[in-house]
Amino acid sequence: MKPQTTMMCCFALLLATECSYSRPPIHTKDGHKYQKPEGKSKVGKTQEKCQGPCSTPNCTRPCTKNFHGEIKFTCHQKKWQKSMETCTSLSVETLFQDLKGLSGVSIAAAAAAASMPLPSFNLRAPEPIDDVVEGIYKNCPLDYACIIDPVKSSEVTSGNIEFIVELLKNISTGLPDNVTRARMKSYSEVASHILDSAAISNWTFVSNKDASSDLLQSVNLFAQKLHLDNKSEDIIDNLFIQTKGFRINHNTAEKHFNFSLNLRNTTEAISGILEIPKRELQKLQNASQVVSIAFPTLGAILRETHLRSVNLPKLANGLVLSVVLPDSLKQIVLTFEKINKSQNGKSQCVGWHSKKKRWDADACVMAWDIRNEVRCHCNTSNAVMAFSILMSPKSITDKVLEYVTCIGLSVSIVSLILCLIIEAVVWSRVVATEISYMRHVCIVNIAVSLLTANVCFIIASSFKSKGPDYNLCVAVTFFSHFFYLSLFFWMLFKALLIIYGILVVFGRMMKSRMMAIGFTIGYGCPLVIAVTTVAITEPGKGYVRAEACWLTWDNTKALLAFVIPALVIVIVNLLVVFIVAINTQRPSIGSSKSQDVATMIRISKNVAILTPLLGLTWGFGVITLIEGIPPICHIIFALLNAFQGFFILLFGTIMDHKIRDALRMSMPSLKGKSRAAENPSLSPTNGSKLMSG
Repeated sequence: MKPQTTMMCCFALLLATECSYSRPPIHTKDGHKYQKPEGKSKVGKTQEKCQGPCSTPNCTRPCTKNFHGEIKFTCHQKKWQKSMETCTSLSVETLFQDLKGLSGVSIAAAAAAASMPLPSFNLRAPEPIDDVVEGIYKNCPLDYACIIDPVKSSEVTSGNIEFIVELLKNISTGLPDNVTRARMKSYSEVASHILDSAAISNWTFVSNKDASSDLLQSVNLFAQKLHLDNKSEDIIDNLFIQTKGFRINHNTAEKHFNFSLNLRNTTEAISGILEIPKRELQKLQNASQVVSIAFPTLGAILRETHLRSVNLPKLANGLVLSVVLPDSLKQIVLTFEKINKSQNGKSQCVGWHSKKKRWDADACVMAWDIRNEVRCHCNTSNAVMAFSILMSPKSITDKVLEYVTCIGLSVSIVSLILCLIIEAVVWSRVVATEISYMRHVCIVNIAVSLLTANVCFIIASSFKSKGPDYNLCVAVTFFSHFFYLSLFFWMLFKALLIIYGILVVFGRMMKSRMMAIGFTIGYGCPLVIAVTTVAITEPGKGYVRAEACWLTWDNTKALLAFVIPALVIVIVNLLVVFIVAINTQRPSIGSSKSQDVATMIRISKNVAILTPLLGLTWGFGVITLIEGIPPICHIIFALLNAFQGFFILLFGTIMDHKIRDALRMSMPSLKGKSRAAENPSLSPTNGSKLMSG
């Protein structure tokens, strides 16, 4: 017994010694954080960057010792800037090399424990491993855990990031379909290493700019192979990946996946909810399962790798939520908490298109955007399985448009009030004929319609289209729609009056009949259109848009109930202006250049007066619908229409010589009455006596 005991002790001592030299440091788990060896940097060590001024467009430097690859620099503004890095310390051999030296000793230890004679041991190293799949099959086929320590002890250089992405792709495509919870956990541990918030900046320099998209696709593919044995929801709860799953059938109630992960290296948690509606679950023929994965940093990583691409101009402003559904289920509902809770940016629901390598806005429709949350209705497919929200920071153009609109509306409202006051003062002096009477009726109703519409617009800007203010939003949108349409239809009636005045010289229509026609066109037609629109679209909640209290374009296309009438009226009024311009030009025999100049001035004056009164500035809005139009066109459009009330006051009231004359006659009489009231000796009777005397 003594020789055997001595032999066992020797082998035990040999095993302990071998392990202490050959095994890498073991990470101890503290919560979700893995403690790295002290002094180990997350960022790979590289050589100094290129020195001196840029003499060539590009410069290359080798990586430091123990790293293979190179670092590339490009000349930008006469300075060297890193553009790509392929430094990697990982390889297929390094993943499994720590297991080679242990294999023979492990066999010896097992043999000693079984009292086997030593000469029968084979201490030769195993055959070289050609690929990752073969290595996992040989060393850890049950849980894939043998690759975790080598990966997590490596530095997160750009080259190592790219290697790990390829590693995960090979595992997803090369290993069996029966993925267990243990395998999913190991897979997530490896992916989490390169999803760490400290590694985001290094994703910029990977040579394969599709690496982040490939990572997402690989995780989704691996999750498709996951087999759930029970109804447990929580599968993986990692710092940078959270996975949940359910067994479902057609009788399952509506399912919710609630995620909450810390954002970057902060203690602040960001949440997201994925819902599968009951109507979708009823489509299931057989029992199945659904798996959802949440990523807190992947949105930033996707943008980092595509930073120079026009495909990702906006920031991801929430979790990236990925879902693996049965083929028969397509529609899901997602609720995202905003990372940046500023109200300055507009949110957009999107899905990541794995083939196009970009966010796809067509995959989702926004249901609401309220304060810190955005709710999206999305459609899944084989190419679109991950979703998020984007935030578009306000540009300088957006701020200019806001200022122009705010100032313009204020000036417009004041101008319209002045216009109505002036019309009230001079009314009895300027409505001598039927045509002049109806002309001023048109101006007054145009001013009232635009004034009311502007007030409704300001009120609407303070409401949200979803939530507790929804009914108020619908009401304000209805009145805005009605009064903006009234504005256009009164402009149309004014244009018809102009044509009537030009074409009909003899014989005039009665004032009462003209008033009836005017109010029928000016208020009757808009009322029919507005009521019909809200009656058709509102039962299905398709009247107002999600982000503002105005007619929606999505689904019901309710906005066409404003655009089509307005555009038709603008075209008709434009033809009227041409007719007026032609009629104004009266060529005469032997006309001089001065007469021609006077004619052109008269035509220009008429066009300038009629343009705001007939709403032709709104026709400029057609140009703004063209994709890629310069921002200045949007600013011009905002200027022309925000100040429309001022233009009506200027061209429709102040520049009318009859109104100016009436004002001159009214002002002295008003002053005279005021002075007479103060001093009876200055009454007209006493004045006439003094003049006669």
